[in-house]
Amino acid sequence: MDIGTKIFTWLNGRAVGTDSVGNRYFTEKRVREGRRTRRWVVYAGVADATAVPAEWHCWLHYTTDAPLPDTGRKPWQKPHLANATGTGSSYRPQGHDYSGGARVAASGDYEAWTPGS
Repeated sequence: MDIGTKIFTWLNGRAVGTDSVGNRYFTEKRVREGRRTRRWVVYAGVADATAVPAEWHCWLHYTTDAPLPDTGRKPWQKPHLANATGTGSSYRPQGHDYSGGARVAASGDYEAWTPGS
């Protein structure tokens, strides 16, 4: 968070809540006639929009008036994870250069396409 966001949040913001990652969510203190109240997030770490869980995403985008409760998850639901693309924990299939670059040889069921055949 830069100094401008910190001052704006301190002067105009009212804390609404915090998510499991530590992101803090704010709304404007004053109501502006004919306009919706601003909502914003102050990230716990690096400002990454994928770090906002669904419960808070719908609130930030005015889909709901209040954030969805974090309770009541089904046993098959996984916890929210930020997008790992470009990091060391991103998905790398077998044969990826960062994983050694060796893969199992093709099984022989592939036949190259040639025009006119």
